[in-house]
Amino acid sequence: MGTLGKDELLKELAINGYNVGYGAKKNFATYDIISKVPGVIGLIGLLIGVGQLAYPDSPFNTGISTVLVMASIVALTINPYLENKEKYNERGVEMTQLYNQLRQLYLDVKGSSTTQFEIEVLEMEAIMGRFYQISMSNQIFGSDWYAHYKFFSQHQIEWIDEQKRFRFWKDKVPTSFIWFVIGLIVAIPLWIYVFKGELPFVGSIIRGICKLASIR
Repeated sequence: MGTLGKDELLKELAINGYNVGYGAKKNFATYDIISKVPGVIGLIGLLIGVGQLAYPDSPFNTGISTVLVMASIVALTINPYLENKEKYNERGVEMTQLYNQLRQLYLDVKGSSTTQFEIEVLEMEAIMGRFYQISMSNQIFGSDWYAHYKFFSQHQIEWIDEQKRFRFWKDKVPTSFIWFVIGLIVAIPLWIYVFKGELPFVGSIIRGICKLASIR
């Protein structure tokens, strides 16, 4: 990359800091999900099973059992990641160390009166070279969204924000998560319609509109 001016280097350090910090949190997110989700699903399933034994005539038992089966399938998809479970944690720790090195380098450059930073550029390139070397592309579903939360709530990111100026909807809320929620809102009523022949809430809405029309 050669020599960079102060403003250029600060911006480059902030961009790299975001990538490294987010990468660290993504590894931690995958580690958390594969460590905790199966146990949580098992515990909730056990508690609900006890509830079904206590109330065998509950009208919601079929729906609850269906959801539990689906949750069990989700738990099974986690199994392939368990082999590298500790590696995700180790990479997350090392990337956090790289993130802190970039942060310190940013502060050193910011407080320097020098106009050219050839040595600092080489240090940054070495840090990023190590980051790319240890990066793991195979991350579990949902780790992106969880990593966003962990990055913006747990990292000290003021130095990055100085350059990137994060905005809530554009940067802090993943677009893919928004589309996922919209997809669920559309899919759940359609799923019920396919198996039950009715759309939830739609009938009530139509009846309410007819009632209002008759009153008028």
